[in-house]
Amino acid sequence: MSKTASLTITLPADMAELVRAKVASGEFATEIEVVSEGLKALALKESTLERWLREDVAQAYDEFKAHPGAKKSIEDAFSDLDSFMSASERAAR
Repeated sequence: MSKTASLTITLPADMAELVRAKVASGEFATEIEVVSEGLKALALKESTLERWLREDVAQAYDEFKAHPGAKKSIEDAFSDLDSFMSASERAAR
C-alpha cells in the first residue's frame, strides 16, 4: 500500500482550470489523479534526460576528448541534431 501525504498548493488560474477541465471531461476521476499523472510525466522526462546525458552525451564527450582533432563542422552538427529530432518526433507518434 502506498503511503500518502497531504499537501496544499496554489496554482496559477490557468493551471487550476486545466486540472478542473481534465476531471470534468472524464479523462480523470479526481484532481489528485491529474496532478499525480503530471508528476509521473515530469519524472519520466527527467529520468530520460538523465539517461541521455549519462549515456549519449558522456560518450560523445569522451570520444571528443580522446580524438580532439576529429571535430564536426557546425553544419554537420546541426544536420545530426535535425536527424535526431525528426527520429524522436516519429518515434513519439
